[in-house]
Amino acid sequence: MRAGQIDDREALEIHERLTEVRVRLLGDRVSRRTAWDLARRFDWENLADAECLAVTKLQADALVTIDAGLASKAAHIVPLAPLDDLFTE
Repeated sequence: MRAGQIDDREALEIHERLTEVRVRLLGDRVSRRTAWDLARRFDWENLADAECLAVTKLQADALVTIDAGLASKAAHIVPLAPLDDLFTE
């Protein structure tokens, strides 16, 4: 909206849809354990990507990312979805 790509009404609609999404929070015991297991299984040094993928996996959802490295890691763990899927109903 601030960049002029969408108007205030459209931005508010997107915001409302996002606030209705039920999500698992990082840091709960199950997501942290799942992240740990993923990091150990794939020998990742950093848990940040593992945490992202753990939450996606536990939510039984698809991952949307513009990070090629994260997408590569996710390919065998969770489904990937294109960025445009965030803006379709």
